[in-house]
Amino acid sequence: MEEAEDLAVSPGIAKRGDNQQLTDKAVWYVCAEAARHAGLRKRVAPHMLRHSFATHLLENGADLPTIQILLGHADLEATSIYLHLSRRHLETTVNPLERLSISSVSETNRLYHRTQKK
Repeated sequence: MEEAEDLAVSPGIAKRGDNQQLTDKAVWYVCAEAARHAGLRKRVAPHMLRHSFATHLLENGADLPTIQILLGHADLEATSIYLHLSRRHLETTVNPLERLSISSVSETNRLYHRTQKK
């Protein structure tokens, strides 16, 4: 793991000492080490963190175009996968029809029908 030896790792920051872009292998190493330090027994993959990040953004009110930009998706359809992943977000969305006030039948008749003249 030559690349891992050059890697400076601290919470939230991972960079190479020689200012080069991180390789895929280095990112995997950082995830594995972070999971190990956190005491996680399951394997943690970088893509899992990406999915979690997007799902948490959605659950905290970010809109899909914003998430699309942050994830670097060219197509909004690729970002829409997070809609089915976030059940809590969908369940807490208020149906605008539930906010409508509904008049009684007699009140509606009185307001919208003319009385006939005798």
